[in-house]
Amino acid sequence: MLLHIPEVLTPTQLQAFRQKLDAAPWTDGRITAGYQSAQAKNNAQLDENNPLARELGTIVTEAVLRHPTFFAGALPRHIHPPLFNRYSGGQQFGFHVDNAIRYDRTREPALPIRTDLSATLFLAAPEDYDGGELVIEDSFGTHAVKLPAGDLLLYPASSLHKVKPVTRGARVASFFWIQSLVRDDAQRRILFDLDVAIQSLNQNPASDQNALLSLTGVYHNLLRQWSES
Repeated sequence: MLLHIPEVLTPTQLQAFRQKLDAAPWTDGRITAGYQSAQAKNNAQLDENNPLARELGTIVTEAVLRHPTFFAGALPRHIHPPLFNRYSGGQQFGFHVDNAIRYDRTREPALPIRTDLSATLFLAAPEDYDGGELVIEDSFGTHAVKLPAGDLLLYPASSLHKVKPVTRGARVASFFWIQSLVRDDAQRRILFDLDVAIQSLNQNPASDQNALLSLTGVYHNLLRQWSES
């Protein structure tokens, strides 16, 4: 499931992020890539141990956990601390699949996180750069995504994906991975659709409350059956 989640960050937060990131000390992005991915990766990245990365990453994590669409789609158990990257001057990241396990090294000992989902939070407005589309291949075809600043794309980490060359300006984004309470993508999609339907009915005063209660029970019983402790 590819899920577009709008307005994760406010305009005020975005302005502050960009001011700080424009002055940040960017380094070679291949430092966080696996062996195979490193052959295809050409971008800049903010060192994950940089205090600015920790500061902004905490804001991103808190923002996504407050967002009902993100929570419904991801059902997060663990979120890897968000990282930050920058593409400019023709930089790109060829087709690759994300590592199955990432380590949260802010924990002691480091916490292994199974990467069920990948997330890209766009921090630059699409009109500020050319290229830089996130291209994802799945069973329904190829999708090229370039979202407004502050919007996030959630997608299966098992997907083959790439970032197209940035030929003008700079593409700045945050990216991270999620271990979900529900490992299976199809099951997460069923739960997401059911949750959205329940939320819609809750907003309608004329809804049949007994039917709504029944649907809510079905949702939680499925979640109880499919979730991992």
